[in-house]
Amino acid sequence: MTRLQRPGLVLIDLDGTLIDSLPDIREAANRMLADLDQAPLSSRRISEFVGNGIDRMVHRCLTRDLEGEAGAEAFSRARKLFLKHYAFHNGRHSRLYPGVLEGLEKLRDASIKLACVTNKAAAFSDQLLRHFGICGRFAALVAGDTLTVQKPHPRPLLHTAQLLGVGVLQTLMVGDSVHDVAAARAAGMPVVAVSYGYNHGQAISAAGPDAIIDRLDQLVDLFAPRV
Repeated sequence: MTRLQRPGLVLIDLDGTLIDSLPDIREAANRMLADLDQAPLSSRRISEFVGNGIDRMVHRCLTRDLEGEAGAEAFSRARKLFLKHYAFHNGRHSRLYPGVLEGLEKLRDASIKLACVTNKAAAFSDQLLRHFGICGRFAALVAGDTLTVQKPHPRPLLHTAQLLGVGVLQTLMVGDSVHDVAAARAAGMPVVAVSYGYNHGQAISAAGPDAIIDRLDQLVDLFAPRV
């Protein structure tokens, strides 16, 4: 088993790590496309589009391409539609992944600070955390519109650590995608990935995290015992 230094702070991604929000994202995206007289996308395809915030999601849905860029007018119209539908559906069919509640409990019992660092907009992120009753578990929420940059840029991670007064080397990132791993590497932090979630259809092992877990409640088992 991989052993990691016991952190003072754990940063946890939201979509694909804490919460399976794909059903509601799919519903909002396909209602947006229906309003635009476009064909719906499959759950699998939409899952590949998750992870880089609302703007990238809308561009990808419109172009059917991970790197696609829709025209400015089409994007502006579609974005408004997506926001309207997602505001209505956010949390309705989402679910906590197995082991999340237990994992958060174990981290709290270990007196480790927690923060949620996500590329999802703050209003939607806060709504989801409150919907599932876990908002109070986190000392901070740094969302996709908190700063001018998002993961994989390291600044959201560094900003959160500084905000909570914990050193970089004592901070651990936990996420489901290559963007979480890249952000942590750029910030100089260790990173653990979950084996589930959304990583653009690719195996997370290829991103090279320090460890991979199947459930969040396995995280504390990776920490080296105190001496």
